[in-house]
Amino acid sequence: MTFEGIIKTINDYLWGYILIFLLVGTGIYFSIKLRFPQIRQINRGMKQVFGGIFKKGEKADKDGMTSFQALATAIAAQVGTGNLAGVATAIASGGPGAIFWMWISAFFGMSTIFAEAVLAQIYKEKIDGEITGGPAYYISKGAKSKGLAVFFSIAIIIALGFVGNMVQSNSIAAAANRAFGINKIWIGIFTAIVAGMILIGGITRIASFTELVVPFMAVLYIVGSLIIIIINYRQIIPAFRSIFVGAFSPQAIAGGVLGVTIKEAIRYGVSRGLFSNEAGMGSTPHAHAVAKVNHPGEQGLVAMVGVFIDTVVICTMTALVIITTGVYTSGATGPELTQMAFTAGFGKYGNPFIAISLFFFAFSTIIGWYFFGEANIRFLFGKGGIKYYRIIVLLFVVFGSILEVELVWSIADMFNGLMIIPNLIALFILSSKVSESLKDFESKI
Repeated sequence: MTFEGIIKTINDYLWGYILIFLLVGTGIYFSIKLRFPQIRQINRGMKQVFGGIFKKGEKADKDGMTSFQALATAIAAQVGTGNLAGVATAIASGGPGAIFWMWISAFFGMSTIFAEAVLAQIYKEKIDGEITGGPAYYISKGAKSKGLAVFFSIAIIIALGFVGNMVQSNSIAAAANRAFGINKIWIGIFTAIVAGMILIGGITRIASFTELVVPFMAVLYIVGSLIIIIINYRQIIPAFRSIFVGAFSPQAIAGGVLGVTIKEAIRYGVSRGLFSNEAGMGSTPHAHAVAKVNHPGEQGLVAMVGVFIDTVVICTMTALVIITTGVYTSGATGPELTQMAFTAGFGKYGNPFIAISLFFFAFSTIIGWYFFGEANIRFLFGKGGIKYYRIIVLLFVVFGSILEVELVWSIADMFNGLMIIPNLIALFILSSKVSESLKDFESKI
């Protein structure tokens, strides 16, 4: 068997069977244990998030970020190519019904990410004078396993900081090349230079960037999507019907043309939903760890809103554009299907719109994923390793723009899968800590 074949086999088992059950099972477990905070406390979380958008003047520093800046950094990483290409793949492979299962995965994922954010707050540390945290810290200090913490750190640095950011820069370069005809290497160099200018400013500049750019890119994409959905308003009710009917009877949609089974609808909907919102993957807790909040429970609520924005809002916008324009039966998949849908809605302006949206989505993900990797470099090597890590990340961004990335995607998927396992083990071991923290928080409010 070839190296590529080995990676594919590992991914088939990890993402086809093991991780979907583990991630959804973890979400169900925490939903029950915490008495469904995604229902009881979502309004409080929304007020905390959207009340913080307009609070200006507080900058991130060595003591951390504001709660909203931490959420913006988390969403910068969550909202990426998965919201465009991942949703399209879910629909192409699992039919419109996959979107229903994407919502289900997000619903249970909200309780998982609550637990991650709370633990990240409880076990955060000050290293070389700067606040940092994430799964490596609660795995080593809380779950008392230095070995699993080191394994997690190495996996996330490779999965997101290095290989994952290659994939993001490749997506930017490919979209810009299709839309504007610009040579991919120049796009890669430009992306690396702009990223470098932000990264060199540390936590202060990263927080300022995400706080400004994330709301802008989300609103831009939502408005653009709504325009197309409104143009095709007659198809809105049939679109929702195809989602709900297709979730349980895929063959009833499009006369069975898609040849999709319920198993495929569930598999692709759940897996792409979890891949998009990253609940349980151990990535976004790095941002939530550095939030300046009065109680860990506060940031847990904010983290839940991040999953809601990523999956229930932005992924749903992509899905409705694809379904209402009718292109989902075309046989296309991935970014090609999304571009086809926006071209159907915007004509010749569809490709440039997707290229610009993808630039913001993928570029903000590069910044977020860099930040997550940096927290683990601090854990493994201290502050001294950061300058070398930064240079390697920027080189990967340049190289990624010109490579064929199918194998790179597969390697990223594998390390993404491997880093989830130690994170979930720690979440189960420390579940009582999460429960105690939530009870304490609710008693104080």
